[in-house]
Amino acid sequence: MHSQQDKPPHPIASEPDDEAGWFTALLGLARHLRGPEGCPWDKERTAAEFAAYVGEEAEELRQAFGGTDSAHMSEEWGDTFFVLLAALAAAEDEGLFDAETALKQAYAKMIRRHEHVFGGAKAASPEDAVARWNAIKAEEKGGGARSE
Repeated sequence: MHSQQDKPPHPIASEPDDEAGWFTALLGLARHLRGPEGCPWDKERTAAEFAAYVGEEAEELRQAFGGTDSAHMSEEWGDTFFVLLAALAAAEDEGLFDAETALKQAYAKMIRRHEHVFGGAKAASPEDAVARWNAIKAEEKGGGARSE
């Protein structure tokens, strides 16, 4: 049982007990910060501005993974993930795209690019897997579809 001071400082009724719940809570927090009761700074940021912060957070994450402090790694991963969610919340507000669309696209892309796992192709080594990935990516880019 958690005490009142252990509860996260955001607008959820109770602490989530699984990953999906924490994802929902964190996305809700990012959206809340942009809402009427939210933070003036967050409300003024655009999706592009939040995206610029992703690079900074990702560099801090890379540095953390170069060390041995797993708590620091976890913290920096969470910071990076939250900035991505803040960019998503801003993109939704700006009418650029929504979470469901972005998540579906990411899922579909990972399935396509892992043809050696989910399709008929086989990869005998990590190098073969990378070669298949790059070939599929090149095919997608050649077909005019934007995929990274």
